[in-house]
Amino acid sequence: MSTIRYFVGLDIAAETFTAAIGTTPWKLLVRAQQFPNSADGFQQLTQWLREHDCTREQTVLCMEATGVYGEALAYYLVAHQYSVAIEPPLKVKRAFKPHGPKTDAVDSEQIAEYACRYHDELVLWQPPSELVEQLQVLLATREQLVQQSTAHQNALRALRRKAVRIAFAEQVYKQMITETKSRVKALEKEIKRLIDQQPTAHRLFIWLVTIPGVGLLLAAHVLVLTQCGTRPFPAPKLAAHLGIAPLAHESGTSVYARPTSRHYGPPLPRKLLHLAARSVTTHNEHFRTYYERKVAEGKAKKLVLNNVANKLVRIICAILESQTEYDANYGTRKPALAKN
Repeated sequence: MSTIRYFVGLDIAAETFTAAIGTTPWKLLVRAQQFPNSADGFQQLTQWLREHDCTREQTVLCMEATGVYGEALAYYLVAHQYSVAIEPPLKVKRAFKPHGPKTDAVDSEQIAEYACRYHDELVLWQPPSELVEQLQVLLATREQLVQQSTAHQNALRALRRKAVRIAFAEQVYKQMITETKSRVKALEKEIKRLIDQQPTAHRLFIWLVTIPGVGLLLAAHVLVLTQCGTRPFPAPKLAAHLGIAPLAHESGTSVYARPTSRHYGPPLPRKLLHLAARSVTTHNEHFRTYYERKVAEGKAKKLVLNNVANKLVRIICAILESQTEYDANYGTRKPALAKN
């Protein structure tokens, strides 16, 4: 990226997006201009870039991660061989002082300046595979239906405790619960079908589900996180990404807190890892022995469960790296680590 001369900041909204152009050393070359967030607007943007001599080879376009609002534009730009970086909004926000006006024009200029200042840290975005996109949608849809089913069950439970009960209302909730559960099962079958029809994903899935506590949903989330094995994570990095890695919090002699996880990250795989940890500490002899030993030493139960989740992450990463199924009798080459 040493040949990059132009940095385009894109501030994305639902109906429009705003673009501004800067150069290095930082200088705003072209003030912000607004475009419709549509196919016509995408074409207007590329024409606008050509008018200002922003060639594909010398230009990086940067936007914040705004979910579906910027997705179509990112796909369009990459398809037309532009370099695109998608950065966390909080990271961009922290690069500037929290004062001054906030408008789409200002935001786009700040994003362009951010891309210029941190161009050596930008990671160029590449669209995930079709399978990964499909799995993401199906997993998110399933979670929404599960939440709806839980809400219906809670509402039905409340209705049954009322002094005056209405059979018709209860029957409506029963039907919705039954229908929602049926759709959840259908989604799970579709997730499994999509994985099975892709050889690489199917092979990784078969290895992952041999790990204690790892089932269909957790394995599918691992495939999404690792882009079906094409973007493997080192175990510490994956644990930090999921928000389960204990991080130190201390400064000098007056500030000290016990290492704790950051408590944010992808919520669904983190929840599934916690459930997997609870399962293996109940049903797997090796993990149950570890759990009981640590609790007997005075460790908090939630802390030990988090440790077990980290152990599962290390096993998952080892399976993906070794391309083999789980071996319960595997012995580490570093015996000292096995005592922890």
